[in-house]
Amino acid sequence: MTTSTILPHLTVQPHTAAQLSTDSEEHSEDDLSVPPSNPPHLLNMNHSNNNEEEKDKGEKEKEKEKEKEKEKEKEKEKEKEKEKGKPEDKDRPKELFVINPAGSLYYNWLFIITLPVMYNWTMIIARACFEELQHNYIIYWVILDYTSDLIYLADMFVRTRTGYLEQGLMIKDEKLLKDRYISSFQFRLDAVSMLPTDILYLYYGLDYPEIRINKLLRIGRMMEFFTRTETKTNYPNIFRIANLIMYILIIIHWNACFYFSFSKFIGFGADDWVYPALDDPEEPEFGQPMRKYAFSLYWSTLTLTTIGETPPPALDSEFFFHVIDFLVGVLIFATIVGNIATMISNMNAAQAQFQTRIDNIKQYMQVRKVSKELELRVIKWFDYLWNNGKAQDEREVLRYLPDKLKAEIAIQVHMETLKKVRIFADCEAGLLIELVLKLRPQVFSPGDYICKKGDIGREMYIIKDGKLAVVADDGVTQFVVLGSGSYFGEISILNIKGSKAGNRRTANIRSIGYSDLFCLSKDDLMESLTEYPDAKGMLEDKGRQILMKDNLIDLDPANIMPEAKELEEKVNKLYNSMEMMQTKLKKILGNYKNTDTTLRHRIADLEHLTGEEVEDEDEEEEEVKKEEKDIEGEEKEDEILEEREGDRGKKEDEKKEEGQVEEAQSGEKKDEETTEKKK
Repeated sequence: MTTSTILPHLTVQPHTAAQLSTDSEEHSEDDLSVPPSNPPHLLNMNHSNNNEEEKDKGEKEKEKEKEKEKEKEKEKEKEKEKEKGKPEDKDRPKELFVINPAGSLYYNWLFIITLPVMYNWTMIIARACFEELQHNYIIYWVILDYTSDLIYLADMFVRTRTGYLEQGLMIKDEKLLKDRYISSFQFRLDAVSMLPTDILYLYYGLDYPEIRINKLLRIGRMMEFFTRTETKTNYPNIFRIANLIMYILIIIHWNACFYFSFSKFIGFGADDWVYPALDDPEEPEFGQPMRKYAFSLYWSTLTLTTIGETPPPALDSEFFFHVIDFLVGVLIFATIVGNIATMISNMNAAQAQFQTRIDNIKQYMQVRKVSKELELRVIKWFDYLWNNGKAQDEREVLRYLPDKLKAEIAIQVHMETLKKVRIFADCEAGLLIELVLKLRPQVFSPGDYICKKGDIGREMYIIKDGKLAVVADDGVTQFVVLGSGSYFGEISILNIKGSKAGNRRTANIRSIGYSDLFCLSKDDLMESLTEYPDAKGMLEDKGRQILMKDNLIDLDPANIMPEAKELEEKVNKLYNSMEMMQTKLKKILGNYKNTDTTLRHRIADLEHLTGEEVEDEDEEEEEVKKEEKDIEGEEKEDEILEEREGDRGKKEDEKKEEGQVEEAQSGEKKDEETTEKKK
């Protein structure tokens, strides 16, 4: 019954039928179970509200669809841009990988190429002279030989990719790098070292490894590695000694191989000079490979170093060989002695220089008869410097560096210390860099006074390491102990007007133990502040604030006395301004006279033209002469006055000298009278 009464009033629009059908499926029972007492128009209102909600949902869905379409369009545009960019990227040439000759990669490659060079320089000659060494390990030699050849080939490729500097820039052009390498003399040596001489093994056999002698031409790479290592290492003198010993051992090794081959050419055991016979039943060990090399190396060492005695040669060829060995030995011995002497002197150069400084001071103290206690303190101070590595003068060490590198080193060493000072905390970076370069390290011994009360403050101090004590006048009572990072004396070097202490020290500061301090002088600070006037004003304001906190400043302008330097500067400025005014007045007077004469001439010309009476030119000239005479008279009067003042000063000086002479004569007379009275 309820449904029949309600259904006639339901009016559904055709475009909302689908939506209502879905709603009716979800809420079929709830929507239809309406009480009969409800009026029909309420149902129409409910349906209108549902229609509005459905419209809102539709609009939101449309907005979402539009946003999705926009996102899709953006993605398509990005894909199109990527597709456009791809051919551009393809057209661009790829950046060539170039090895920087100053980099670590190049240095590591030099180490790799040095290994096959060392192998070839030591083993080719040994395998050629000692046949057992070649036959017994032929497989290993083949592997090592061709591995070294591959490394040699890779080294040629590395050379074509090694950049070089032109006008300070790294050249990375592939054609330029190849052309530079191919046109160099090193390319010819590398090409000769890569010639396939191993083909001759097919003709001569495997008993002739000396056909690979062309592989020794890469020795330049080994030398380059040694020179770079010498500059990179922190122990260059030790490396030089080791390098020298290696060269000597290689020369002795080659000489031993030549001696064995020469003995083989003459005949083993032919005389006492050559290598003993291999088939001697009394000494069979001379036929062993190890004994062959060891005996030859021993003979070569004795001959080249000229230390021991060897059997005399018997044949002419042996004499010539022995003479050549002696000459080479003399050169080797001379190089050994000379190089080791210079290396040892270089190793001890700093110590020797420091020791001469101590000796000079000791001699000075002995001549001036300084007390033993003070002399002992000076020696202990020098010992502390040397034992703690503080004997070097920073400015002397860094003087060869450019200013930028000096500044970078000083920033890393001293910047943190300088920033601890309150007045420098907010200063410009440029000013801090200038001040960092002017910091000077100083070392104080136990009991040394850094400053005393009443001293003129010409520098400020920053404690890097050590302990300082603020002591009373007796030097024993300690008020405060200052540690690393503390600073003092910053107010005195600013010379702030109105400071009650002025530029005087207000406390006694003494070093408890050995202390390392950084010193910044007043002159250096003022020199730096001339280029930073804003920073100067800021520092003075900070200094005034610090003095006001400690009640050490007098703000009454009547009590603030100007400095002598400021007064001198003001007086000099006044003099300069007066001179400028005088020169300007002279110019104005000169221009006035010129214009006056020109005007008079014009007036005279006009009077001539009009026929009026003209004043005589003689009268005009006389007036001009009178004016000039008046000016000259005034100048002469000024000169006379100056001369009179000078004469007065001279007369006063002469009177003073005469009075002094009379006083001296009266004193002498009195002395004579007293002596006569005594007699």
